[in-house]
Parts: sequence; structure tokens; C-alpha cells
Amino acid sequence: RSRMPKCFLGSGIAMILITCMLGQLNTQVNASHCMLDFINTHFMTFTLYVAMGIEASGLLHASYLIQIIVAKISGKPIESAEPPRTPLLSLLFWGRVLMSCAILVTAIVYTIGALAAGKTTMWEGVPVAISIILFVSLMSVVGMLEGMQIAFFAVAKLTEQERNATFWSKKTCELLFRGEGHNLPGFMVGRQLMVVSCFFIIARCTTMDIEDGEGNVMGVSDGVQEFFDTGLLGALITTILASIAWQLVASAFPMAFLNNPATYVLLCICLGFQASGICNGAWVIASIHRKIAGFQLDEVYVGTAEERASKQGGGSQSRVDGGM
Repeated sequence: RSRMPKCFLGSGIAMILITCMLGQLNTQVNASHCMLDFINTHFMTFTLYVAMGIEASGLLHASYLIQIIVAKISGKPIESAEPPRTPLLSLLFWGRVLMSCAILVTAIVYTIGALAAGKTTMWEGVPVAISIILFVSLMSVVGMLEGMQIAFFAVAKLTEQERNATFWSKKTCELLFRGEGHNLPGFMVGRQLMVVSCFFIIARCTTMDIEDGEGNVMGVSDGVQEFFDTGLLGALITTILASIAWQLVASAFPMAFLNNPATYVLLCICLGFQASGICNGAWVIASIHRKIAGFQLDEVYVGTAEERASKQGGGSQSRVDGGM
């Protein structure tokens, strides 16, 4: 009898489900169709300023460099409503990029060093090569899921004609916006479950664990090792390489994500996770939250994409890029 609760609680599954349903999914389900009402609170303003403060620190600016490199490779400019940077702002920007890259490279070197030396919380018996492959593969999956989220929201307000520009974008959008559009929040449910599950394994690859009597990772001092043991190095790596960089690329080239067959495959997997019902409690919580807050669909305020296009004279002046 005690094995099932022990497996459920000790394996981390219980924490994954609590984190997903209470901390993330219910708000994402509502925000997917009620964006305007969702951000119309003072707390959203507070959150925005906190996020802008973290961004201004430059700690995560390496993600901008990745976005710029992808744009250069694709040969397409990054469209922005911001004015050109002055020489001083350019100096500050690139200075923070260099600082962020230096911190990121240092974090990667020490994390891989710990992984190679078997000084992480990775399960015993897993070869180093397999651990590194798992780390890179799951980071890529999480990155794709993060980018898909941004791309789906970017194209949600486009007309059907604009979304169906290519074979894979048409196939993806037909599945995503089928019927009453429930597959978009459904994707958010399945996506979050996949992301949290992937991070559960990634955390084992990046969290350092020094046994009694063992030397520190790559001979660092005890103080530095204590800092490494907090897990901040892994958090920095995953935040930049498995989240923000992909989101920035997706925000600049959303249609490129839709044109990728991997996007369609991952969408099907996410909808499969959602269909399992393991996180269906999030829909109940979201429904209660929506009724209490009085959220309404975005179309109530701005109309559908087709209605907006007709008001502009029959053609939508979308700035969404058509792909890389």
C-alpha cells in the first residue's frame, strides 16, 4: 500500500502536477483567449516592470546575440518599433552582451565538468555521454515548445489565409484552431506538462552534488562550490538556451516555427498529453478564475482577424514574418 504514495510523492510527480495546475496552467488557459482582460491589472504592470528590471541588468543578454545570429543567417531583418540605438546605448548593449556571454560560457564549462566527473544529481549508472545527450536533447525540446508558444500567439490574430501560407503552417494551424479553438489552450496544458517534465530531468543534469570527501568541481574553492550547489548555473543555462533565445527567435520569425514539421509533431504530442486528462483540473480552476474575474474573449474588444482586415480595406497589414 505504501509503495504507490511513496512513488507518487518521492518521484516528484506530485510536485510537477501541483506546479502545473495551480501555478501555471489555469492562468495560461485563460490568457490564451482573454489576453486583453488578463493584462488589464496593476499586478501585470508590476510584473512588467520587474521583468524589465531583470532584462536591464544584462544577465540574459546572450539571448539577443543568438537572435541576431539567427536573423543574419536567415537574411531577414529583425523588425522593431524601437528607435535606432545611440552610440552610448549601443556600447551599453554590447557590453552587457559580452558580460552575459562570459557568464553563460563559464556556467556551461563548469556544469559539463561536473556532469563528466559524476558530481551532479543525475541517476547513478547513467553514462556521461548519455547524460550529455539527454541534456542537449531535452533543452532543444523545451526550446521548441517555448518558441511554439510565442509563435502560436503571434499568428492567432492573423486571418486564415495568412496562416495557411505553406503546407506545414496550414496543417499546424488547422489542428491548432480547429472548431471552437480549444486546442490552443489545450496545447498550453500539454506543453507545460512536457516542459516541467523535461526540466525535472534537466535539473538532475545541472544540479551539482558533492559527496563527503570528494573534491570540488574543477578545483574551485569551497565558497565558489557552495554557490554552484545552489543550482543557479543550471538555471542560467536553461533560461537562456532553452527558453529566452528560442522565444526571441520565434517572436521575430513566428511563421518559420509553423513551417517546421517538428512543430506539428510536438503539437500532436502536447495535445495527447492534454487528452490524457492528467491536468484537467487546470480547466476547472481556469473556469472559476474566469467567472470571478469577468474575463471576456479578445474578439469582444477587437473583433476577429477577418473583421479587422475588412475594416482596413480588404487586406491585413500584418508584420508577421513569413519565415526564415
